[in-house]
Amino acid sequence: MILIEFRSVTKTYGVGQAAVRALRGVDIRIEEGEFVAIMGPSGSGKSTCLHIMGCLDTPTSGEYLFKGINVAGMSRYQRALLRRYHLGFVFQGFHLLGRTNALENVELPLIYQGLPPKERRSRAKEALAVVGLSGWEKHAPAELSGGQQQRVAIARALVTRPSVILADEPTGNLDSVQSHEIMKLLTVLNENHGITVVMITHDPEMALYARRLIRFFDGQVVSDEPNGSKKP
Repeated sequence: MILIEFRSVTKTYGVGQAAVRALRGVDIRIEEGEFVAIMGPSGSGKSTCLHIMGCLDTPTSGEYLFKGINVAGMSRYQRALLRRYHLGFVFQGFHLLGRTNALENVELPLIYQGLPPKERRSRAKEALAVVGLSGWEKHAPAELSGGQQQRVAIARALVTRPSVILADEPTGNLDSVQSHEIMKLLTVLNENHGITVVMITHDPEMALYARRLIRFFDGQVVSDEPNGSKKP
């Protein structure tokens, strides 16, 4: 099934001579269960692409379809519901709440879904177990390594049971050992749990973990091909 589809998507910021064309007629189709890496130089449009996929931005023209439904035609509230129930986000900077422990950080999205406390705790513990952090529930972010903090962030993305994880430079703040650990975790989630992963990365070595590589340049897709290289 086609999970994400862009049809001639454009995005322009500003007007007149100050206008910046971030996307210039992008066509992409991502099926359920894929692991896709998106690469390109700064300003190539890859982050804008991910933001539109995550309903954090909207196209200037063209269509963005999620499971066949035109997202561009949704209201702001409908897009918020799509983010809340179908999309999981992982960022370079972790974005954890410093004054709450790992379990409470992972529970947070379920509060917005209105789940009762007992179910929230149960699902948060389950998500932490999936990312290998059983027993670390009461630790604050400051008591965790960078790699462990990113695992908490991934658990927080997983806890809503999303259709896709959108990862924006998920290893950007980690050393090489921690980076490979996080990429192996994302691979397990994709291969063993069937979660679609779309990841932006600047690191060719991290991109090897994906099964498909899309390259952007000047707001356009310049290549889209299976990633034939073996994982590190």
